Amino acid sequence: MYAPFFGLEQPPFSIAPDPRYLFMSERHREALAHLLYGLQAGGGFVLLTGEVGAGKTTVCRCFLEQIPDSCNVAYIFNPKLTVSELLRSICDEFGVVHRPATPGAETVKDCIDPLNEFLLRAHAAGRSSVLIIDEAQNLRLDVLEQLRLLTNLETNEKKLLQIILIGQPELRAMVAHPKLEQLAQRVIARYHLGPLSRAETGQYVAHRLAVAGLRGPLPFDRRTLARVHAITQGVPRRINVLCDRALLGAYSRGERQVHGATLRQAAREVFGSGTAAASGARRRWLAGGMGLLAGAGAALAAVWALGLLAWPAGGAGRPGAAAPAAVAAAPAASGAAATPAPGAASAVAPASAASATAAVVPALAQFLQAQPEPAAAEAAAWRTLALAWQAELPAAAPDACAALAGQGLRCFRSRRASLSLLRLIDRPVLLTLQPAGGGAEQTVVLQALQGENARLVGAGGATLAVPLAELAPLWHGDIATLWKAPANLPASGDLAASGAAAAWLDRQLARASGSPAPSRSLSAAARRARIHQFQLAQGLTPDGQPGPLTLMLLNRATGVQEPRLQHPG
Repeated sequence: MYAPFFGLEQPPFSIAPDPRYLFMSERHREALAHLLYGLQAGGGFVLLTGEVGAGKTTVCRCFLEQIPDSCNVAYIFNPKLTVSELLRSICDEFGVVHRPATPGAETVKDCIDPLNEFLLRAHAAGRSSVLIIDEAQNLRLDVLEQLRLLTNLETNEKKLLQIILIGQPELRAMVAHPKLEQLAQRVIARYHLGPLSRAETGQYVAHRLAVAGLRGPLPFDRRTLARVHAITQGVPRRINVLCDRALLGAYSRGERQVHGATLRQAAREVFGSGTAAASGARRRWLAGGMGLLAGAGAALAAVWALGLLAWPAGGAGRPGAAAPAAVAAAPAASGAAATPAPGAASAVAPASAASATAAVVPALAQFLQAQPEPAAAEAAAWRTLALAWQAELPAAAPDACAALAGQGLRCFRSRRASLSLLRLIDRPVLLTLQPAGGGAEQTVVLQALQGENARLVGAGGATLAVPLAELAPLWHGDIATLWKAPANLPASGDLAASGAAAAWLDRQLARASGSPAPSRSLSAAARRARIHQFQLAQGLTPDGQPGPLTLMLLNRATGVQEPRLQHPG
């Protein structure tokens, strides 16, 4: 309903598990790594826990996509079963025929004996077996104990069955029960999937909107995204439900931005009065905090009004702290800092609300105004980027990408990039920024990311540290960067068009997964399957094609030396 109003091609916040919207935060990647480790370790239990809606199903879906064809999988999603019912379900999932020795009275032994035979045959054939139980917090203690006994099925070399339990936080308490001490000792890997951080919540929202086709500014500003995180506590499913209703509310009001009142109303509608009351209590607490800050001084009140709740570590940027009088002065409330020109003097910023506000607004604007005209700024940015790759770009080169292709580098451009994509590819990029209030677009280099701050490099090497929240309104997703291409990459970019390039890709995929190099070229279907698995592991939307993003991450996974975004401590 509201999608066309916001320039979207489809609703961005459906709770259906659409793989195109896959967002793998660092926590999700760690959870997936634990499951994959458990699968390779063989035997014992692996536990994955997390709050409702935290993304356990997303991780499990990625995991299932990466399980090799040589592994038998049984998946139980409704574990509210007795011991006998669970054993019958496991046999049915593995395709094991079982029948009662005495008609009408099937026993536990009637299921375990054929299951053991099946596992032994699979082991002899070089196949492994894994049992995945979702919503495992619903298992009874006697059923958990029976699962432990299943891990006793073994040969002299290894356990025959790997069991993965996925459930809500109470599963951890269950496994810690004194009656399950032996089971707890067989847990070889465990991971609790926490919620998204405040920064990741913003990245998640921006990612889904970008996939849905958003090309303009986000309909959620920085302060609204902070409220989304506070209300949802960073749980993805709650974020989806809240943002969907908030966009519907903004649409009904004819507003292209979701404002605080719209978000609060959406929260009341989807989460009920309890959440609304909690939000009201939080707002009253914040209001009291604002009063205290106002009593501390007008400058702090101005900073609070701008939504900046904490000073940077070490006090940098506080009103009254030294600030360089350079091309771009540091925003007093945000900690952004520009590299001063040689010999520039430092001045003490007046501790007044007017001065604090004046210091915040012009920093990024002054930095952009100090750049040369757009064409010269873009050429300088390309030279800076090429230098990071130890490449030479002639000043008169009419096409930077063509000039750098002869040095083994390829260009990647996107007009719909997101912050999560920048973090994922983890390399310096050119950002195209639209100055506030209009004016010609300017191109700068994003050199470093640290938390919610970025460091930009402009013409002549001038740098500026700026909060992402101040950068976001000027950046609409337009980026360009470089990546090292294999020597035998065809000019068309299609690896499958060259036998040598396809063989290189097969070797790199094997190396990235820790597998031995294939003795002969893979079939097209097998290669697509391996690419698909790799893309899922890296958090890319899986399509089975070796595009530039996939090759960038493959370079990183196999240790190819490429520049990375700096992460200053």
